[in-house]
Amino acid sequence: MFNQDDEKSPPSSVVELKKRIRRADAVLIVTPEYNYSIPGILKNAIDWASRPHGDNAWSGKSAAIMGASLGAIGTARAQYHLRQIFVAFNLFPLNQPEITIADAAHRFDEDGNLIHKPTKQLIQELLRNLVDWTRRISPAPPER
Repeated sequence: MFNQDDEKSPPSSVVELKKRIRRADAVLIVTPEYNYSIPGILKNAIDWASRPHGDNAWSGKSAAIMGASLGAIGTARAQYHLRQIFVAFNLFPLNQPEITIADAAHRFDEDGNLIHKPTKQLIQELLRNLVDWTRRISPAPPER
């Protein structure tokens, strides 16, 4: 668990997480919703990757969010909490399409494969838009 007393000497898993985030062109976070918010383990990883102050691996990245739940509103509340968190870390979330997969038990088969074609199409659109968004907000490569 994140502990500010340990942030200057993070575990090796945190060092690796931060390296991977920094190497990434963009970030896609897929989350369930627990108690109207994101799971504690996701918040923990987000916090570790943003610390210590001045060493935020998230800064300047484009991001997309999606999630699935058994409930009627999908993961809308968790996703809005993530958007609030992103402000503090200078992450730039894609706005559309919002993918809040509701009634997930009927959209996936018994092996966990997505079988709902409209949802598949929305996910493809989200990924295309994330690529476009990343290209639009990323700094131009240095001239040689």
